[in-house]
Amino acid sequence: MAELCLGPLLRYVDGSSATFWVEASRPCTAEVRCADGTSGSAPTFQVAGHHYALVPVSGLTPGTVTAYEVLLDDVTVWPLPDSAFPPSVVRTSAGDEAAVRVTFGSCRWAAPPADEKDPVGPDALDTLAARIAASPDGERPDVLLLLGDQVYADEVSDATRAWIASRRGLADPPGHQVADYEEYTRLYYESWLDPEIRWLLSTVPSCMIFDDHDVIDDWNTSDAWLKDIRATPWWRERILSGLMSYWVHQHLGNLSPDELAENLLYAAVRETPDGTDVLRAFAAQADADPASVRWSYRRDFGRTRVLMVDSRAARVLDEQDRAMLDPGESAWLREQALDAPENCDHLLIGTSLPWLLPPLIHQAEAWDAALCRGERGARWARFGERLRRTADLEHWAAFPDSFEELADLIADVG
Repeated sequence: MAELCLGPLLRYVDGSSATFWVEASRPCTAEVRCADGTSGSAPTFQVAGHHYALVPVSGLTPGTVTAYEVLLDDVTVWPLPDSAFPPSVVRTSAGDEAAVRVTFGSCRWAAPPADEKDPVGPDALDTLAARIAASPDGERPDVLLLLGDQVYADEVSDATRAWIASRRGLADPPGHQVADYEEYTRLYYESWLDPEIRWLLSTVPSCMIFDDHDVIDDWNTSDAWLKDIRATPWWRERILSGLMSYWVHQHLGNLSPDELAENLLYAAVRETPDGTDVLRAFAAQADADPASVRWSYRRDFGRTRVLMVDSRAARVLDEQDRAMLDPGESAWLREQALDAPENCDHLLIGTSLPWLLPPLIHQAEAWDAALCRGERGARWARFGERLRRTADLEHWAAFPDSFEELADLIADVG
């Protein structure tokens, strides 16, 4: 019998449709049945020995709240037996004029197991889950915008370190850091199986984008950094596994049902008994030619538009042509933003890196960028690169042309 390994995550929701992400223990058919009689199903697809499904449900009534259950091969697996949480529900949009409540944040460390001391205490998502669960009919966000670092591949917990040590030695690089796809799945289990987080993600839609720690600290900080990291023997498996696991666990759920229906990679992965090689080839292409892949996406919530921007993989790193976004990505952002005033009242640009900084920090990052370009010679350029990596000088201010371009775009929209 198939068991529910992870999820469900309620991902895309509009006025009449929704998508639900699950991981099962074996190949099966995943089904979502809503209390209003609507339902949807999808067969699982396989990647690296894991079985996933993204279940679309259509025909929902706008402006309603509907409880749902998840079944695997006709056996109910959600809600969990004896769950202390209220039923998971789908809240559909009431129309273009409805208010939209957005909750956003980033950089979430997984909570430690219940039998370990927690030196920090509940984080913001745990607290939000507890508040909603205590008053399920009260105020809640319409969407969670999770702006990067959903998992930390380079700073794992003690429990994950011990688990990694049980499957391979830690003496060789990358040591206690994540090395492959299987170890990435461990990070998602650790984070998303936390009871409060699991329930929250099952009942509040979410939009996600990666940042550096989803792969490694300071990912794509510079061309010199990239050359150094590519020279290590462990990096290729790390980056391919990072992009593959991100596509499966985060990116797919960002897409609307129509976008999923048109996505050739999604179709190819589902059509083969084992989509690992197909997805791995895609990840290799995305690493070799980042401009060939778009991780950024748009979501419209009534008359509120959200543009989630990839400010990590889409970078141009050549010091003489350095940019936060490659030309295609920049053109896409401009097109989506300039189209907004005619079609919505609010435009939200989601980026995993700060755009505005205190003036002194902004100026320091711009100064360092000039040094790295070689404006004071090779010796100062080497110093600038060391400073950039040591002080994490890689925000929008460290890409001066991109900063100005985004400022001009926001002014044009306004």
